[in-house]
Amino acid sequence: MDLLNTLVDKGLRRELPTRDEALAVLATSDDDVLDVVAAAGKVRRHWFGRRVKLNYLVNLKSGLCPEDCSYCSQRLGSKADILKYTWLKPDQASQAAAAGLAGGAKRVCLVASGRGPTDRDVDRVSDTIKAIKDQHENVEVCACLGLLSDGQAERLREAGADAYNHNLNTSEATYGDITTTHTYADRVDTVQKAHAAGLSACSGLIAGMGESDEDLVDVVYALRDLDPDSVPVNFLIPFEGTPLAQEWNLTPQRCLRILAMVRFVCPDAEVRIAGGREVHLRTMQPLALHLANSIFLGDYLTSEGQAGKADLEMIADAGFEVEGAGEVTLPEHRAVAGGGCGAHADADAAGCGSHAESGCGSHEAGGCGSHAGGGVCGSAPVEVPAEARTDLVAVRRRGAGTDLAPNA
Repeated sequence: MDLLNTLVDKGLRRELPTRDEALAVLATSDDDVLDVVAAAGKVRRHWFGRRVKLNYLVNLKSGLCPEDCSYCSQRLGSKADILKYTWLKPDQASQAAAAGLAGGAKRVCLVASGRGPTDRDVDRVSDTIKAIKDQHENVEVCACLGLLSDGQAERLREAGADAYNHNLNTSEATYGDITTTHTYADRVDTVQKAHAAGLSACSGLIAGMGESDEDLVDVVYALRDLDPDSVPVNFLIPFEGTPLAQEWNLTPQRCLRILAMVRFVCPDAEVRIAGGREVHLRTMQPLALHLANSIFLGDYLTSEGQAGKADLEMIADAGFEVEGAGEVTLPEHRAVAGGGCGAHADADAAGCGSHAESGCGSHEAGGCGSHAGGGVCGSAPVEVPAEARTDLVAVRRRGAGTDLAPNA
């Protein structure tokens, strides 16, 4: 397939695909999905070998959020029956983190609901980072606290944070349909603040909210411009009690195509399969390891994930290995440069900034274009309606904020 060969070559050179090429990946048929996985897998293995980085979430403060993000079970007005609690104390958070680290995680992600932290909240999280690093010297700590004010990213960096997560979630064109209490530009600003403070930026997306292929490509291209070191790919968990409870738009094959597209556009970034993999990838999860080099271990913020032991068995059975604490996740050129497709500007490569030959432009046709280069999609595939698997959506009742042992 000419398209896939072209995308592999570009991925090995860190060259940006055209938008038509990215759209063509999403438009491939289920019959071609193994070819797509095999091609994107070559790019993944070139930059990351067979290593899988494990990350562990600690929900520092759950529920009661004033923001109205339609996808979120912690949103303003949510009727989802989730755990609700205020800030964990530093020792409680450290104990929760220890379970994930014992299971093989090398990064702990400290998350708190809310629009953004107050200065007092930054002090709380700083104390928590210190408590964790006093017990686990080599652990990576990523904070995810919402929108940052001036100076807060620097304070988190000084406290020992290694990274900051703030997802774009969806395209700029559709962001207002998902959230009204803050803007897409607010999110971009926070990722830029993290970058400027010397934190490793982590920013990704949520698929399955009713977005178009063009929206998915737009947000992934925007992420490439922002140049995060890690790109989490979430698949919407349609919680009962949220506005998107009826959005069951994803099949396992669709999820694989999305992950492959992200890998081709961000070939040397840490692509992480995040929330919803158990719900939407299901038994196809091992195939997704050929596309992403990072996953979350165990449970998520408000939902239960696959058992940590099952995650480790899946990784081993698929022929991959857990990345060790002493191993550097990113390829050398990114690690040395502090990350960045911005530094990828080989004189003759498309780079991440220029978007030369950016393809379909206005997207008026709503499809993948002509693919005159011999692409694999031809006409758009007939979409089979996704099955609603409400049986796989389990609210988290263990771990942080409870007296029960976590799943790690």
